[in-house]
Amino acid sequence: MTGVWVGIDSGKRAHHCMVIDTAGRSLLSRRVVNDEAPLGELIAAVLALAGGEQVVWATDLNAGGAALVIALLAERGQQVLYIPGRIVHHAAATYRVDGKTDAKDARIIADQARMRTDLQPVRSADHISADLRLLTSRRTDLIYDRVRAINRLRALMLEYFPALEAAFDYSKKAPLILVSGYQTPGAIRRIGEVRLAAWLKKRGCRGSANVARRAVEAANAQRSVLQTEAVAARLVAELAAQIAAIDSQTAQLDEQISERFEQHPDAPILLSLPGSGPYWQRRFSRTPAVTCAPSRPSTGLRASPVSRRHRATPAASAAITTVPNGSTAG
Repeated sequence: MTGVWVGIDSGKRAHHCMVIDTAGRSLLSRRVVNDEAPLGELIAAVLALAGGEQVVWATDLNAGGAALVIALLAERGQQVLYIPGRIVHHAAATYRVDGKTDAKDARIIADQARMRTDLQPVRSADHISADLRLLTSRRTDLIYDRVRAINRLRALMLEYFPALEAAFDYSKKAPLILVSGYQTPGAIRRIGEVRLAAWLKKRGCRGSANVARRAVEAANAQRSVLQTEAVAARLVAELAAQIAAIDSQTAQLDEQISERFEQHPDAPILLSLPGSGPYWQRRFSRTPAVTCAPSRPSTGLRASPVSRRHRATPAASAAITTVPNGSTAG
């Protein structure tokens, strides 16, 4: 086979490109800014250098910083292979060049593309899948933000009102509404159980009477006022409002994801799979905007376990997201 191989060590702001021939000799080494015009000039220079022979491009990223160059290559009908960074890292140990540089990595990528036959081409996803990738990624970010805010809220409550911190699960709606209005033992005792239950019920809290009773019990268990109470209580109220805003954004995203997912051509097939909730279905269908094709024919689908109570309702299934510590938040 004759032609040239192009390795692209992809970055956020710039890429390094290395072109080699069939013997592995370097023909071109260039650093190029991650903008359309410089990338277009690079592609034209490489095609001119190839002189009509086949050009095989390879990159160590298939999304993010490499998305623009991959899209430009796809427009020009160029073949692009994906070499995961893990392969590049292990292959680097077999090359005698000292140190790690972008030029070295680009050369390794090009050389691996020249020698290996098991690399898969990068393919572009459809518009709907690309949108689902962005929407579900944003939803994951919001869930992580929510977990961090809840952990911070609980840590602040331990500073001045540990009894109330231990009384509730603050991933639930009712306790968050409670501390958005009443954060201190004195404030809870002053409003009393009956009025607090009515206040919670008016704001749509389920089990408002039980929440009010437990809050008053916690308030009666602590009569001391700690030095940190004033500032910490204010911060708790702010965090509760922040979590409520995140919940609102998540609900809006769920609606957008559902609407976009229903437009996907594979939606009926994914919806027919037993044991898979809508959130998993959307994650499965949201092929990255530029992704790697499977290395071998798929013999089946492997999904994360979904509890039975979350299979029936789309809203419940869409709300389940794994968080870093292995729990779920929704």
